Amino acid sequence: MNLIKHNIKFKFDSSLGILFKYHYGLITIEDIKSSWLYAFENNIIPKENKGFILDFRNSKFNIKLSEHAEIADFYKNNLDVFGNFKIAIITDKPKDIVVPILVQYLDDGYTSCPFSTPEAAINWILS
Repeated sequence: MNLIKHNIKFKFDSSLGILFKYHYGLITIEDIKSSWLYAFENNIIPKENKGFILDFRNSKFNIKLSEHAEIADFYKNNLDVFGNFKIAIITDKPKDIVVPILVQYLDDGYTSCPFSTPEAAINWILS
């Protein structure tokens, strides 16, 4: 497991072939972008990766609704990493589910979907 700053961890589950990204505390657009850039620079995403699960259950978005397009743009600008992959977003807070839903509408070259449980997210990634 790799720790990023104080609020993000990555863990690759080799039995599932899924990269998990765990978020803690308040999360901003910059946290999302900088943590992915760290993952790119440090080769955290293995070649055998089948998809991504972003777990926000222990965090809270500090993101304006109008900023959701920046997330989609980041994924679109990095299709060499995210292209043709599924990105599952887990959150159990009604207020925070809005951001992943808005991002989902802008999916292009990758597929994202919000979930409230890891089991549902895993099943979706592997289907």
